[in-house]
Amino acid sequence: MSHDGVRPSATRRAAAFLLAGALTVSALSACSSDEKENRPLAGQDIAPAGRALVADGGTLRWAVDAVPATLNTFQADADAATSRVAGAVLPSLFRLDARGRPQPNPAYLESAKVVDTEPRQVVLYRLDQQAVWSDGREIGAADFAAQWRALSGKDSAYWTARNAGYDRIAKIERGHDDLEVKVTFARPYADWKSLFTPLYPKEVMGTPDAFNDGARSKLKVTAGPFALKKVDREDGKVTLVRSTRWWGSPAKLDKIVLRAVPRDERLDALAENKVDLAEVDPDDAERIAAAHGTKTTAASQAAAGAEREKAEKAEKAEKAEKAAKKEKEEKDKKKDEKKGDEDAAEAAARRKALRRYVVRSSLEPAYTQLALNGSEGPLADERVRRAVARALDRTKLAELVLKPLGLPAVPVGSHLALAGQPAYEDNSGALGGQDTKGARALLADAGWILGGPVEKQAKDKKDKKGKDEDGDEAGEKDTAGSKGEKSEDDDGTYIVGEDDKPGEAEGAGDHGGDGRSEERAARSADGKQYLGEPGAARHGGAPGAYAPMGTAAPARAADTVMAKDGKALSLRFVLPSGPGSASLRAVGDRIARMLRKVGIRTTITKVPDDSYFKDHIASGEYDLALYSWPATAFPATDARPVYAKPVPGADGELKVEQNYTRVGTDRIDQLFDEALVTLDAGKERELMRKADSRIWAGAASIPLYQRPQLTAARPRLVNVGAFGFRTPVYEDMGYQERTPSSASTSSVPSATSS
Repeated sequence: MSHDGVRPSATRRAAAFLLAGALTVSALSACSSDEKENRPLAGQDIAPAGRALVADGGTLRWAVDAVPATLNTFQADADAATSRVAGAVLPSLFRLDARGRPQPNPAYLESAKVVDTEPRQVVLYRLDQQAVWSDGREIGAADFAAQWRALSGKDSAYWTARNAGYDRIAKIERGHDDLEVKVTFARPYADWKSLFTPLYPKEVMGTPDAFNDGARSKLKVTAGPFALKKVDREDGKVTLVRSTRWWGSPAKLDKIVLRAVPRDERLDALAENKVDLAEVDPDDAERIAAAHGTKTTAASQAAAGAEREKAEKAEKAEKAEKAAKKEKEEKDKKKDEKKGDEDAAEAAARRKALRRYVVRSSLEPAYTQLALNGSEGPLADERVRRAVARALDRTKLAELVLKPLGLPAVPVGSHLALAGQPAYEDNSGALGGQDTKGARALLADAGWILGGPVEKQAKDKKDKKGKDEDGDEAGEKDTAGSKGEKSEDDDGTYIVGEDDKPGEAEGAGDHGGDGRSEERAARSADGKQYLGEPGAARHGGAPGAYAPMGTAAPARAADTVMAKDGKALSLRFVLPSGPGSASLRAVGDRIARMLRKVGIRTTITKVPDDSYFKDHIASGEYDLALYSWPATAFPATDARPVYAKPVPGADGELKVEQNYTRVGTDRIDQLFDEALVTLDAGKERELMRKADSRIWAGAASIPLYQRPQLTAARPRLVNVGAFGFRTPVYEDMGYQERTPSSASTSSVPSATSS
């Protein structure tokens, strides 16, 4: 969810990111046709080098968050480290290219294609004739069949986390020879390339016991450039060694050691020479840049947010206290001076140690979103959700996180793809851009009155778990009008600009949407707030004392809150409190200020990362939250449970799958279902774009920006770093030969390199 954000556990199914060369939103929109391909906002930054320039041998010590709880990627507690191990030691039939498109992996496949569609879809895999497991057995149909049976969902004895796609297979059989595997589908499946990556041996998938427990800490049989040597949970390490049974290009490295290092300990691990490669947070990247003498910009300093400011104040206070003690304690003066010299020497040594690293930067194939819980409360009203969305300046939020890092600050325009992927199209117009007047008009139409009466007990109430942390901000200029167009689909979804019917935002503009209400707001003698607008009574507002036209607004008119039935419009905003989430909290603070300007109050609650999803997001104990979703090459499959309409289960409890906003429609589900069965790639993309427009219109998930990825690496390390969309090629990773020219010279030792 994350280091610019926290991910839900289910989203650990992918971890990669993006960065560099920005396109404007209008340019992205112009690339919507199949003839005009859009480009990734940033490419990978891995110090690429040909294999001839990579030395043979060496060990790569790679920091991960934790030793994986399981080595079976299809179990619920699998994480990014699980996927990293699987990518190095198991077959991946398809790998993603620079634009996130699946491509056949020539190490395992000679070909893979749909050979029949009637009466059923049939895919024929032609395996490389050298492809064998580490025990010498050929990879074949038996392994495919075992994985299908384990993941089909038909046998509940297998503790699987997902079975999408495998549940559509009718049978798997041997083709004309042992190198061919024939897969017949009971129902058409557009995302068939997502299957059998990774592919486990039948020894793992063949029985429930082997699946559930056998692959949690060991993989006796592998088939990749590396083999699993040891999982040492006590020492926090997973050791991979070059495989002697690998038939492809030999791995350059002797070993890859995945070392568990928490995010807040990464910089120490780098300085103490414990790791060679580590994804780091912006603050740590800045310190590495400073060690190289690179000056940080004012924007970069601001990017650390409120948490960093608090830390700096605490540090200054501590230094001041030490200085005072030195003055009072003359006896210890010499000792303190000596200690200061030691501290200075230690700091110098630390800077020197950090100069051994460069920072490689890109954008993750993932985006941070604002989630709105639409199951209850004010956000159950779509008009209120849309008002929240229209209050946000997504460009400014993207700039807050990405601009200080030198990364393209372009808001994400799709829930289902990112810039550069074939399915990407900016569909945010279905909801509309930032529009303060339009947001107020939507709230007025929903019965919320700017400055309406607020009962004292409701007004003074604080969240038991947090505090009101709203700030003040100067009024912003409206960047768009409140007019829109309305289209009625069979689910009643409102989509801006789809036809020429007058939109509800335009009609609501008669109720205080012209912005003048702030200038006429006044506070009555009894302490209640009233909307200084003649039309207030139409929305249940009480009559009050109205200031004459042209009267100056009260000093805090911008803080006037929306109210309804005596209650202020106040939303619970839950954020993670972990050390890697400082920029996420800064974004949350900025969002709170944006919402306050339209009369929405927020109560921010900061909770520990380990309870953020389980106790708040998954359980629905929030109104607003920030977390990230990874992009995927297969949105029809992977994104469906994220946006599927929640339905009551057999026990009567609402089944939300991964739809933590609890908002969905039958039409969106239908579009996903249609996309899953078409074998026409162009039609599938068009269906996904239609679904995305309706997801935007529902205003329950507001994509903000692509997440930054900053990776500290040894300068001589090549073919590894910030990967972007592309799948890592483990056999090509290594240390560059010591020659006059160096592929790593393109990597700028700065947090702002792109």
